[in-house]
Amino acid sequence: MQAERQEYCPELVSRRSELIAWGSALLVNGSWLLLILFGQPLSFWLPILGIPLLLIATGMSLGNWMDRRTVLILDLESIFFSNGLRHVQLKWQEIQKVRVLPAQWGKKVQVFGDQTYFGFHTLGEVRANGNVLGRTGFVDGDRVLEQILDRTALSEVKQVEVGGQQEGYYYSRE
Repeated sequence: MQAERQEYCPELVSRRSELIAWGSALLVNGSWLLLILFGQPLSFWLPILGIPLLLIATGMSLGNWMDRRTVLILDLESIFFSNGLRHVQLKWQEIQKVRVLPAQWGKKVQVFGDQTYFGFHTLGEVRANGNVLGRTGFVDGDRVLEQILDRTALSEVKQVEVGGQQEGYYYSRE
C-alpha cells in the first residue's frame, strides 16, 4: 500500500561556485567604484567584466534559493510542486499530459494541467574523468514519474522527434 503523503526534495549543489561568482563580482565592481571615487581613469574592461559577473552571481543565487525551497508532494488526491516562485497543485484527474525529455543530467519531466504546468529533473550525476563531481535533480525522480503515470492513467502517445531522432516521449489521456 502506498503512503498517504510522500514528500520529495531535490539534491542540493554546493554553493562554492556561487561564492566564487560573488567574490569575483565584488572584486571587479569594487575596483570600478574605487577608480570612480578616486577620479582615476577607468579601464574599458571593468564594466565589460563587472556587469556580467554581477548578473551571473545573481542568477546563481536565485537558482540556489529556488532549489532550497523546491518540494514535490504526492498524496492520494493530488500533486503539489513549489520552488519559492511557483506553486502548483493539480488533482490527478486534472493532469492532461506528461512530457519526458532527455537532459544533460537525468531526464526533464514536464507535467501539464489545463491552465498550468511544472517541471522537474530526475537524478543526474555530474561526472568528469569517471568521477562523480555532483548530483542534481530528484533522487527519486524516476519513482515520482512512475507514480504520476500510475495515478493519472495516462498512456504513451508519441515519441518526440527532432531532426529525425527521438528526443523524448509524452503521455496523454486517450
